[in-house]
Amino acid sequence: MESFYYSINASLPVFLTMAAGLLFRRAGLLDQAFADRADRFVFKVTLPVMLFQQIRVVDVYHSFDAGYLAFCAGATLAGILAVWAVARRFVRPRQSVGAFVQACYRSSAAILGIAFIQNIYGSAGLAGLMILGSVPLFNLFAVLVLTLEGPAACGEPLAGRLGAAAKGVAKNPIILGILAGLAASLVRLPVPTVLDRTLDNLGGLTTPLALVAIGVGFDLRAALQSSRLAVLAAAVKLLVLPAVFLPLAAALGFREQLFMGLIVMLGSPCTPTCCVMTKSLGGDAALAGAAVMLTTLLSSVSLTFWIFLWRWLGVL
Repeated sequence: MESFYYSINASLPVFLTMAAGLLFRRAGLLDQAFADRADRFVFKVTLPVMLFQQIRVVDVYHSFDAGYLAFCAGATLAGILAVWAVARRFVRPRQSVGAFVQACYRSSAAILGIAFIQNIYGSAGLAGLMILGSVPLFNLFAVLVLTLEGPAACGEPLAGRLGAAAKGVAKNPIILGILAGLAASLVRLPVPTVLDRTLDNLGGLTTPLALVAIGVGFDLRAALQSSRLAVLAAAVKLLVLPAVFLPLAAALGFREQLFMGLIVMLGSPCTPTCCVMTKSLGGDAALAGAAVMLTTLLSSVSLTFWIFLWRWLGVL
């Protein structure tokens, strides 16, 4: 029951913040122009800063576990490639492929991971490894799949699409923020307290601003048209990927904090920034928004199930 209450307390405020954005629009306080500017600000400024700050503080020298890092990266990569291959064959229309793939694999690992582990174990020193192993791949493949499967890619030769994807990766603010964070972690870059707190304040805007913007720009009619794909993406995100990779992780001996990190990485709801990036790169924003809202609403039940199951089995 404690796990259920924690999952509710973690997911319901996220959903209600998006709903508040919708109410603010209905009340005339915010409009689509605000949502568009907020999306650009999150994409170009606050999200790169947040990721820089989260990755910068990872102590790669003292808390490094090569096997765990490799599993996080391998499970993330395998999940992405499998979902992408299936989506290319079955998802229609073509411009929805990128948003669907993102919704299936991209978790709120960086946002929820530390909070979950800290709440249960009192510290989150090992959560950084999960973030380091998964978040860079989340964002790298988000750029790739949205560029290669986007509306502009239809009918374009493969070489042109690959070139556009490479250019998108090189210029993407989120990728640049991750790389800067990795570099800062490796050299143990000292950051003055004033600057550190300023960056924390900017990064802290990411989640609430992204959630409100999703609510303001939420198109119920378009979301209902995307409902079948959104439900399927939610099932893959919350049930299928954890069911495939968590037993393998248990068999490999990952326990306690490490295993909790994997539950969050695999089974947490689709991150709100998925919608921001989809819109920024010309993908199916309605599908992305519907998937974020649906996975957020259902994750309180699914995460509670996974936590209860693996506690009962003695892994957590």
